[in-house]
Amino acid sequence: MKTLIVEDDFTSRLLLQEFLKSYGPSHIAVNGKEAVIAVRLALEANEPYDLICIDIMMPEMDGQLALKEIRAQEEAKGLKPADWAKVVMTTALDDPKNVIGAYHNLCDAYLAKPIHKSKLLEELRKLRLIK
Repeated sequence: MKTLIVEDDFTSRLLLQEFLKSYGPSHIAVNGKEAVIAVRLALEANEPYDLICIDIMMPEMDGQLALKEIRAQEEAKGLKPADWAKVVMTTALDDPKNVIGAYHNLCDAYLAKPIHKSKLLEELRKLRLIK
């Protein structure tokens, strides 16, 4: 499972990397702008991400806008939604507006911080990324 962790907080990045290290390689983006570039490069190389964990509140480009752009890239590449990266929003924002917005932008799961390994792995099982 190839993962992109999009998180501006160093500790949160390390935590997610630690949780996911036994499942495959993970790359880091520190804001939404970097995430959009990373996804574009992966798609161009025909090596797309299987999982993207993305925060909402980040500098330069927030996670909601980044997700919208990532989905547009996948669609432009001709991928069917079933072949898109699975996106888990990992954020401190758990208000209805942000949760609904994330699902409207086509995220696959939403986890409020602090992220617990058991909850993350449960979501990854539901998404059929791990057993």
